[in-house]
Amino acid sequence: MRALRPGLLLVLASAATPATALDFASLAEPAVMYDAPSAKAKPLFVASRYTPVEIVVALEGWVKVRDASGPPLAWVERRLLAEQRTVSVKVARAQIRVQAEDGAALAFEAEKDVVLELIEAASAGWAKVKHRDGQTGYVRVAQVWGL
Repeated sequence: MRALRPGLLLVLASAATPATALDFASLAEPAVMYDAPSAKAKPLFVASRYTPVEIVVALEGWVKVRDASGPPLAWVERRLLAEQRTVSVKVARAQIRVQAEDGAALAFEAEKDVVLELIEAASAGWAKVKHRDGQTGYVRVAQVWGL
């Protein structure tokens, strides 16, 4: 058996980089999702702008992702990922509170699959979010997907 040269081993190891555990992003615009990392691959579906996705693998200009519905995994061009993060409501009705505590007044409610802008990363089980109409508040992390 031939041994691989150290340089070749490094190239092979860096060709497909797995993302860190629970690495999320959002789509900057509607995006065609493919079955392989190429615009010539088979298109699977189109994902909406702002859709939060979990990054599974990064490969040059492409990332393999999954959305809140789970499998199938799909490939999307890295350039279509936004800097601004979003989350989607995964329960029938999420309660967004004015403060990060259960007893706080209700700011608003959001129904399942509504996409909210992530304003502040999760802390102590809560995340600060903003609705597209401008309302802001804190949602329980367990009520949303994308964190």
